Amino acid sequence: MRVQDVCDQLALWVPNELAEDFDNVGLLVGNPEASVTGILVCHDALEAVIDEAIAMGASMVVCFHPIIFSGLKKITPEHYVARSVMKAIKNSIAIYALHTALDKINGGVSDLMADALELERRRILIPETEHYGFGRIGFLPNPLNPTDFIAKLGQIFKTTVVKHAALGSNRIEKVAVLGGSGAFAIEKAREQGADAYVSADFKYHDFFKADSDFLLADIGHYESERFTKNAIAQKLREKFPNFAVTLSELNTNPVKYYTYG
Repeated sequence: MRVQDVCDQLALWVPNELAEDFDNVGLLVGNPEASVTGILVCHDALEAVIDEAIAMGASMVVCFHPIIFSGLKKITPEHYVARSVMKAIKNSIAIYALHTALDKINGGVSDLMADALELERRRILIPETEHYGFGRIGFLPNPLNPTDFIAKLGQIFKTTVVKHAALGSNRIEKVAVLGGSGAFAIEKAREQGADAYVSADFKYHDFFKADSDFLLADIGHYESERFTKNAIAQKLREKFPNFAVTLSELNTNPVKYYTYG
């Protein structure tokens, strides 16, 4: 099997043209005609992940975040991106990224969040077409008080820290979600009657957009996307059932939390 064969199947599932203009998806490193000896699926194709691929004899890494995002002006060991790219090239390892294209499809990042919360009667929060768009909005099977809802987020998304606005007294039933940096969709969630909006990377002033009827919860960027690499691996195993597809064992979240008291 060639690298291009894997690229073709991934593009059928997640069309590259769905990605945002600022994004960098598809085959980022490697020869499309090269043979694939194994696929390693990860969240971020860091140098340590490339080392992991080398150790297991995998010649292709499929990642969610593109390791090459903004332009590289030089490829020298001083920068973590360049180190990863240099090692991948040296060891003939291809790198393919999905990112915002996977954010938008049915069954993509936000649907995975909605699945975890068991949201019912869901629809696209910011539709671009009938079937694609950012975010999802739906209803919890059982309404929760705000405190229990925040606790549920921490449990589901495996985080000890949930940044949130002041908790009101209204029960949480209609919930909007969006994986990754989702501050741009706060007003959309409010306009569509969400009791709560769950995403990541909210800034200080974003939380002023909440009120007693509308709860904002920031669960962390990596945490909001935590189900993504499993979904990618599952899809690749469906496409290539007799081929070695392995999940990276590395947690590449650069954000750490100190818990005390």
